[in-house]
Amino acid sequence: MTNYNIFAKFYDAVMGNRAKTAERLSDFIRAANPKAKNILELACGTGAVLKYLSKGYKVSGLDLSSGMLAVAKKEVPQATLYHQSMVEFKVPEKLDAILCVFDSINHLLKFGDWKKLFASAQKHLNEGGVFIFDINTKKKLDRVISEPAGVREFGKNLMIMNVSDAGKGISNWNVKIFEHLKKEQYRLHEEDIKEVSFSNDQILKALKPLFRSVKVIDTDKTHPNKKAERFFFVCKK
Repeated sequence: MTNYNIFAKFYDAVMGNRAKTAERLSDFIRAANPKAKNILELACGTGAVLKYLSKGYKVSGLDLSSGMLAVAKKEVPQATLYHQSMVEFKVPEKLDAILCVFDSINHLLKFGDWKKLFASAQKHLNEGGVFIFDINTKKKLDRVISEPAGVREFGKNLMIMNVSDAGKGISNWNVKIFEHLKKEQYRLHEEDIKEVSFSNDQILKALKPLFRSVKVIDTDKTHPNKKAERFFFVCKK
């Protein structure tokens, strides 16, 4: 599983503002568990979502990347942060909502680890709590593999991202960042990020024994669409 330590320094500049996603998550939480008071984000990264949610909730987060957590500690000093994997995670309190977004779960390359994460989330939720995560579908991964490398400028820096087929359904996202130092001098940072996806049917089969209700929501529409490239899963205990 990728730890994002190299990418951490540039992550927010590349990804941009996450307020829109955080607002949508707030809507999901309010609809599923309006009395929610505390939230845990798995694979919280730099804390961009937690920073927004901290305005209305007690927030905590965990991540495997010490680099990401170092940024999160500065950005969201009020958050409780844990340095650990989201697979079979353990934190000392029960939560009203647990989140895992920006296709973080796709970095788990074995479906057995997805199931372990589902079980850990269920175990850490209060009764009536909600577990929300999103995925890149296989359709999305196939599309980005077929496309040419993307180039993006941010500030005086440059990022080149090329997604290739790593075999066995795994996509490899090669990220090269040319950090501007001075004049025409740049420093190269490079990281490989792997993702895999599984069918909604397989995911639902694993979720339904654990949760009282599971809703699948197209990121662009209000109902599941087999041709969609991303889905949210909203699971209530």
